[in-house]
Amino acid sequence: QVQLVESGGGLVQAGGSLRLSCAASRLTLSSNNLGWFRRSPGKEREFVAGISRSGGTTYYADSVKGRFTISRDNAKNTVYLQMNSLKPEDKAVYYCAATSKLMFGAGALQYQQAYNYWGQGTQVTVSS
Repeated sequence: QVQLVESGGGLVQAGGSLRLSCAASRLTLSSNNLGWFRRSPGKEREFVAGISRSGGTTYYADSVKGRFTISRDNAKNTVYLQMNSLKPEDKAVYYCAATSKLMFGAGALQYQQAYNYWGQGTQVTVSS
């Protein structure tokens, strides 16, 4: 059974940083496009960042652009989300996702329905 397991969440003060990791088992991430999504209390799950299979293309939600960086380490079969300059509104459960589907254009990385596999999520809380 494929598993994506997120880690690295926690409580941080506004302006601080966290790095989330998502490790896969029974799934080779290098064959997949990858994404990070989040769900804030009372809101729908939303796109945060995506990275192409090759790692050569990334795409970010406007709300995190310039603060968050998605990267992948295929040797470790892991995808990361470096989050800097965190704000209270970044508080959410963060999910990683993977899809083997072909995607055309960076913007396609944001579409949740394209992703086959999802992790269970990790909580990020930002205090003001």
